[in-house]
Amino acid sequence: MKPLSSKIALVAGATRGAGRGIACMLGEQGATVYCTGRSVRGHSAFEGRPETIQETAEMVTAYGGKGIAIQVDHTDEQQVAALFARVQAEQGQLDVLVNDIWGGDPLAEWGKPFWELDMAKGWRMQELAVRTHLITSRYGVLMLVARGQGLIIEITDGDTPRYRGNLTYDLAKASVIRLAFGMAEELRPHGVTALAVTPGFLRSEAMLELFGVTEANWQDGAKVEPHFIASETPYFVGRAVAALAADPHVAEKAGGVFSSWGLSDEYGFLDIDGRRPHWGRYYAENVENVPNTSS
Repeated sequence: MKPLSSKIALVAGATRGAGRGIACMLGEQGATVYCTGRSVRGHSAFEGRPETIQETAEMVTAYGGKGIAIQVDHTDEQQVAALFARVQAEQGQLDVLVNDIWGGDPLAEWGKPFWELDMAKGWRMQELAVRTHLITSRYGVLMLVARGQGLIIEITDGDTPRYRGNLTYDLAKASVIRLAFGMAEELRPHGVTALAVTPGFLRSEAMLELFGVTEANWQDGAKVEPHFIASETPYFVGRAVAALAADPHVAEKAGGVFSSWGLSDEYGFLDIDGRRPHWGRYYAENVENVPNTSS
């Protein structure tokens, strides 16, 4: 019997990238996974992106779980409330809630100091990447507290205080780490655990497309961006989340932020391609501690 075969999970923001990888790997361990997002067949929330939540749900089922797709705009409080009412009606329980709602890439203005940023874009990023997480947790946690057990995982970028290169992006990603910490403090007496998880250099659908490669020849992307050689598939962080969900002692990690590579070291899982990428070690050796020789 797979370790999550009796578990009900919900991955908010499961259309593509880390969210899709997480949903699939929860399914690999036997979970029933609700996959939410805005992009459905016939309507993409992001121009030029073909992925849909129905595809993700089908992939979850193919991996051995049960995928259920529900279109939800997580900025709409009524839609989120209705989502959890449906889960309650259909399953009577929720065990794992993963917040991976993002949508901020088109809003990021890299290379600009904060005083030159478009504030409307910056605030919209906070709405999509932080407010949605808070709304989703606010309604989802009711099901967890009622049973006195469960796990909330916030997906972020980075597990250190290091600046992420753009103020509004940094604010969004740091905020969900703090959200996990604060929720953990309030949820601890109720038997519910909250924590944050970061992937490394994510080899998402968008990154593969950006570098003109596919998963079959992804290493060629290093010709465009050398650090891409240390990238990981979205399924690596997916296996990290699945390992946490199956850990009977996960409450000991409440309030912390954990990396896919660190959790791989701890739990022993590999990426879906059989590799064990370690972005933290790679970054320290090839980015952080490399002297800048430019003049």
